Amino acid sequence: MPELDWGSLGFGYVKTPYRFVAEFKDGKWNKGIITDDDKIVISECAGVLQYAQTVFEGLKAYRTCDEKTVTFRPNLNAERLIASAKRLEIPPVHEDMFLEAVDKVVNANRDFVPPYGSGASLYLRPFIFGSSPVIGVKPAQEYQFRIFATPVGPYFKGGLKPITIRVSDFDRAAPRGTGHIKAGLNYAMSLHAIVDAHENGFDENLYLDPATRTYVEETGGANFIFITKDGALVTPKSESILPSITRRSLCYVAEKYLGLKVEHRAVKLSELSDFAECGLCGTAAVISPVGKIYDHGKEIAFPAGTEKAGPITQKLYETLTGIQLGTIEAPESWIREIN
Repeated sequence: MPELDWGSLGFGYVKTPYRFVAEFKDGKWNKGIITDDDKIVISECAGVLQYAQTVFEGLKAYRTCDEKTVTFRPNLNAERLIASAKRLEIPPVHEDMFLEAVDKVVNANRDFVPPYGSGASLYLRPFIFGSSPVIGVKPAQEYQFRIFATPVGPYFKGGLKPITIRVSDFDRAAPRGTGHIKAGLNYAMSLHAIVDAHENGFDENLYLDPATRTYVEETGGANFIFITKDGALVTPKSESILPSITRRSLCYVAEKYLGLKVEHRAVKLSELSDFAECGLCGTAAVISPVGKIYDHGKEIAFPAGTEKAGPITQKLYETLTGIQLGTIEAPESWIREIN
């Protein structure tokens, strides 16, 4: 076992011994290999460098309460990577190839899957990028599909503490653009906004719909969930929101495990003060409770979650992480065991 202090790990990159690499050449993907070489050598004119032709995913491997090593709904990551690739004219990898590659990377780095109860996990980053030279504005002809792994600590140390966010003056995505796929270029668009938010004392940005700037969309890297005062879960609906796997899982948990009403609909900025709880959901933190939102000087505080996570947010978090770690029975096909 590696000599790591699992309890003190942050959410950052720690190099592990092995990664998966496959290449697309002459119109087809090769089978790929597991390698210990973490360096990438490409042309200075590669498509990824010139025109940001790259897509990626993020998922985790866990050690469960009965010492199994598992991943959580990786088939949905495969489906989303395929959709993202098609949107950027990248040849997609088959779902079976994706799943087998994930299994291989976890198996090769099994010593870096943190022990059950540590709060840590093995984060996996699959990505595809254009590797051949492109000077005209067009897709590359050759690509690499890679997956690396890095052990990460719990996103929150010391429990779920509400964050403070602001309504951003920037737009995250264009109408009918690429907001619904997991492309590197979307995250590059958000970097200035998040740095500016941090410099002004906020944890994140709330992005509005770019067409009318009246509806809630998402943050730079997470979907919103809201809890109404009568206990229903509401998630914003928009064609430019990334379809979060965590958000979809939480909606299922809310309805099937907790018996809550679930609504997926457009959410107006003007109605935020009517909600009792608010959270951001994604792979890294599962749920980040939001205590306050500032809209150009106007404070919107969520009564059930200004000092700690609201009761429903907390229950959603505990139930979904229980499913991931094996203490709560999972729906069929949600957990993939890696032998």
